[in-house]
Amino acid sequence: MSKRRKSQRAAEATPKREKVRDVFVPRPFEGLVDEPEWIALRELVPAASAPLRLTPELVEEYGDRPVTLATVLPMAAPAMTKPDGRVFIGLQRHQQSGDVSRDLADALLCALRTEPGGQVSVPPLPGPGPRLQDILVDGPLEISMHDGFEFWLDPGAADDPNVQASLERANAAIYPTVKLAAARAAYWCQVPEKAHVRWVLPDDEDVALDALSRLSVAGTLTLGDDTRFAGMFRAHGRLVPVWDLPEDVPATDWEEPVTGFAKRYAEALEEREPLDAAGRRARQGLLGRQLTLR
Repeated sequence: MSKRRKSQRAAEATPKREKVRDVFVPRPFEGLVDEPEWIALRELVPAASAPLRLTPELVEEYGDRPVTLATVLPMAAPAMTKPDGRVFIGLQRHQQSGDVSRDLADALLCALRTEPGGQVSVPPLPGPGPRLQDILVDGPLEISMHDGFEFWLDPGAADDPNVQASLERANAAIYPTVKLAAARAAYWCQVPEKAHVRWVLPDDEDVALDALSRLSVAGTLTLGDDTRFAGMFRAHGRLVPVWDLPEDVPATDWEEPVTGFAKRYAEALEEREPLDAAGRRARQGLLGRQLTLR
């Protein structure tokens, strides 16, 4: 038998791997009660966690294993399990498809199928299947902010010098971030030489942009003296305005200004008349100030 014929037979005997087609979903967290907070934890917050509740069907199949949503896990892993059965899934990860919700759901299901304490294997592209909206009991996220990533570790794990060194490197990358009470999904953060407030708006982009344009015309787009509306970026189908702030003013001092802005923004949302010429110019100006850096 010729080598070519042997190769053909070998190819026929090997089952073809089904090609996974990627699909882009612009609003992966649509339908979840806390959609803006999911976006904020994925895009804005360095270290935070929140408990998740599995649907009764999954609890019946896999047991009532505690599940924790984390902004990021060690080595940006998609999921990990603990020896006591706890499951962690990471929002910020290296590999992802066009549907973040499907990615996270698949990572969670892979972790549930993994023996407690075992290494979780997650495919880079999950293919069709359930999404977060299908496997979680939806509700407001109970977010815990962390100054470091110690919440990753089991008791005593930090006694290992290698683990401690890795933890110190991870913690060194964290910039101070505070969740504001003035609005859902609004966060203060401090980066070198400046501070910001960033707020994931809960409204449709066009509606939110019109409201911001009205505030721009009225001269009430800032958070007060010595602040600047830096621009905005899009994240998973929502607008995220960003304000530059003095770096030496603590986060607690911005609760009142953000509360005031949230009230002005809500009032601007209620206006139903189309934008006038000044409003349209302001809208174009805001579109020209879209940010790419978070």
